[in-house]
Amino acid sequence: MKLSLIVSLLVSLASVAQESAEYRACIDKATTQMAMNTCASEEAARVDARLNDVYHKLLAQAAKQPDAVDKIKGAERAWIAYRDAYAEAMYPAKDKQAEYGSIYLMNVNLLRAKLTERQITEVKELLEQYSGERR
Repeated sequence: MKLSLIVSLLVSLASVAQESAEYRACIDKATTQMAMNTCASEEAARVDARLNDVYHKLLAQAAKQPDAVDKIKGAERAWIAYRDAYAEAMYPAKDKQAEYGSIYLMNVNLLRAKLTERQITEVKELLEQYSGERR
């Protein structure tokens, strides 16, 4: 239990640098673990919304090339499977609440946000490729 708590705290601290100003403002006001979990959940939702925006722009650009949309959608499905598997690998216990405690929800949402930020970068690279900005 001590080791898993230390790992959870390290994951939290390692991801602090990437969070938005909205997350930091929320977490600064949070006085309970439930409130901190809500802040992290909202952060994950914000980052996911940004990914969806870039992804839809990519699909619009890629529609100009045959088979591109299907390949991009396949890549995105594969990334979602990777994201979920990565989170499971980080937190492999069957009873996550018992093993990782009340901080688990916050940590897993911050991890999802971190992975999604990385995916935004990747999707933006594809968008550049399909919009002709990069050759």
